[in-house]
Amino acid sequence: MLTLRKSQDRGHADHGWLKSQHSFSFANYYDSEHTGWGNLLVINEDRIAPGTGFGTHGHRDMEIISYVLSGELAHKDSMGNVKGIPPGDVQRMSAGTGVRHSEFNHAEGQQTHFLQIWIRPKLLNVEPGYEQKTIPATSKRGALSLVASPDGVGDSVSMNADAALYAGLFDGAEQAEINLNPARKAYVHLIRGELNVNGQQLSGGDALLIADESRLQLSQGKDAEVLVFDLAA
Repeated sequence: MLTLRKSQDRGHADHGWLKSQHSFSFANYYDSEHTGWGNLLVINEDRIAPGTGFGTHGHRDMEIISYVLSGELAHKDSMGNVKGIPPGDVQRMSAGTGVRHSEFNHAEGQQTHFLQIWIRPKLLNVEPGYEQKTIPATSKRGALSLVASPDGVGDSVSMNADAALYAGLFDGAEQAEINLNPARKAYVHLIRGELNVNGQQLSGGDALLIADESRLQLSQGKDAEVLVFDLAA
């Protein structure tokens, strides 16, 4: 089963300093048909104006992944981490028993554009944790590169969740296939460009909700950047 969700059907919030598009119900946006998919709960596409950001706030029992597209995200948390997250880096924060953090755009005259992703944890009340890795564009070129996984295999960040996240870049004749477990769910989020996924044509911001499928085929990319989630049902 393949269900296409168009970019324009997402929720939208404009706070002046922050413009956000919500793939699933979040804050003041609620859609009873889109409250998550499997254990994937949030994908927010955020654009933060220069000199602004999210002040210190708390999270608990959530796996939070930041995927920066342009600009740079400044992160500071109660675990003592003070980091800059540039494009190409994947950051994972396990909120566990509780963590407080802030996220800012300190770049003058430059917007920070990133995806904020929340996944339900496998275990509750774990010790909070932080991890950040650079995923080279070359490893994503014409392929699905594993960027987050339960065991942190290869170059992926580890996360306390029954899920895996892949990222890929596709253009022209580049294509990739990945096997799926039909008993699980999958989710494709096209960040930019155009891409054909199992016969469905996607444009930037579109998503594909997938169930009862055994294979995912990606082809016919036009400057495409894509995320693929393997999720618990």
